Amino acid sequence: VSKQVLGQVLRELQALCTAEQQFVEKFFQLSHSAADLQVLVVSIRTLLEEATMQLLSEIFSCLEAELRGLLDACSKVHPFICLQVLVTLNDFISEEWGSSSALHLSFFNTILGNLLLLAKNNFKRCIGTLCTEMEEAKLPSRVRGGILPSVSRFEEFINFSEEECRTARWRRELDKAVLRLARSVFSSIHSLSSANLKVSTDMVMMGNFHHIHCFLSQKEILCLEGVKREAKQRYSEHMEKYITQNLGQPLEKLHHFFEGVKARVAQGVKEEEVSFQLAYSKQELRKVIEKYPGKEVKRALETLYRTTHKCLSPEENLLPVVWEAMQQEFIHQYQEFEHLIQRCYAGAGIAMGFTLEDLLSYFSSIPLCN
Repeated sequence: VSKQVLGQVLRELQALCTAEQQFVEKFFQLSHSAADLQVLVVSIRTLLEEATMQLLSEIFSCLEAELRGLLDACSKVHPFICLQVLVTLNDFISEEWGSSSALHLSFFNTILGNLLLLAKNNFKRCIGTLCTEMEEAKLPSRVRGGILPSVSRFEEFINFSEEECRTARWRRELDKAVLRLARSVFSSIHSLSSANLKVSTDMVMMGNFHHIHCFLSQKEILCLEGVKREAKQRYSEHMEKYITQNLGQPLEKLHHFFEGVKARVAQGVKEEEVSFQLAYSKQELRKVIEKYPGKEVKRALETLYRTTHKCLSPEENLLPVVWEAMQQEFIHQYQEFEHLIQRCYAGAGIAMGFTLEDLLSYFSSIPLCN
């Protein structure tokens, strides 16, 4: 609404001021033909222009102050209205100046120039305040995941700006602003690393970067293509970290045992001699394997799924993606355990308490919830 109101005010004032300027120049003989101007020296022409402007300034002494008051009133309607005002002024000036070069010398366009400078400063101040709010925002003490307020605020501004600037001739300042906001959003998400969260930090980061990537993929904003790619990279990195951190939970003791086996081999112990290490003997391996019969593994996987489902934001639809990745990594881990048994405990007749086929059936028995 404010955009239409401001545009109408500017059009009517422009017509009024132009008419008044033409009258003043004609009545006081302050205008000259092109032939006359060629004869006049520069200093005289400047004096004539100054005289015109002085008279108009006295006639419209409160005009600029009133227009500044209108811009201030607009800014109170919505925190992002300063962008709407800036776009309206830019479009109005471009249209009017493009139609007649003489308007560059008009009294009203001098006021417009001052208002445009004010609008730019207001917009920069708005973006600065928004960035500070994002970067310094404190997370709720009981946050359990979901989309962070700074991400929602960024999305709100992008939606508003794209709607307002859809047909605007001006984008340079807006592009600079949204890039600055994107850096602040990323900074606010990274601050989670030092936050005391009730859920995995990597899970929250993964969900929020995934949300930003999906949102920007829908918008297709040219200047944010690099931000979109970085968001995808970040969410992939944090998903990998989350999976790695949780992968050992269903088979925790087996996981630690074989990590130790790999460490001994990396230190130079021959594979066929690992079983002679007291902590990694055949007897110790059998003891660990006995702790993980098939039913125990199935129960542990169900627990892991419920935890993942509870913590992931449902609107992001990340659960199928994360669970599929966890399933593939778990199968890979199982195959690695089998391979280590064959290499380091060959001929001992040792086998896991469940097969690969069993493992696949455990996963297929868990109904995915969205």
